[in-house]
Amino acid sequence: MKKRNVFISVTLFIIMTLFTALVCFYDVKPLGINKTDIGFSSLNTYIFNELGTNYLWYKLSEVLGIVALILVFIYGVIGTIDLIKKKNIFKVDKKIILLGIFYIIVFGLYIIFDKVIINYRPILVEGVLESSYPSSHTLLSIFVFGSSLLINKYLFPVKKIKIVNCILFAMMILTVIGRLLSGMHWFTDIVGGILIASFLLYVFKICLNLINNKHK
Repeated sequence: MKKRNVFISVTLFIIMTLFTALVCFYDVKPLGINKTDIGFSSLNTYIFNELGTNYLWYKLSEVLGIVALILVFIYGVIGTIDLIKKKNIFKVDKKIILLGIFYIIVFGLYIIFDKVIINYRPILVEGVLESSYPSSHTLLSIFVFGSSLLINKYLFPVKKIKIVNCILFAMMILTVIGRLLSGMHWFTDIVGGILIASFLLYVFKICLNLINNKHK
């Protein structure tokens, strides 16, 4: 199982890197709004024209994004309470610390991709042209909800958390679908977000298993 997870992580990293490179260089044409260049232009414009924009899906995905941030806050509170009780950061649950580190990585990637623009959005947001690759909502929701599914079994009673995990999984899927149907992103922005988040999730899973095995 360990070798399988490592293999999947490496494979996802390679696919993620190659895909991002292709978005930068393959079929790049000035077909975006205000004649901005977009990679996979034929595919992206076709899917965007077919789906169009949808305000309800946009608002739903925005709300679910806020839920993901609330979840980040909740785990932050759990870690803070543990720190107050133990009065030593080195005695805080290593799984919570690991989760915090990965949260920082995710938000760090958000800042990087906001500055290093690969694609612009297919529409203006309040008259402003914004960075679109990868979809930050997709990246955030998949990692935050996905990491919750992985770590909850260590933090809460299994029977009580099953229903919560089902809800979290549903919200993760709805966020991804919502961002695509909202028209706020090109199709490749969604795919990029999925690939990056999936890679991070598998690395997180490997680290989580290492921590758990050490404490057995």
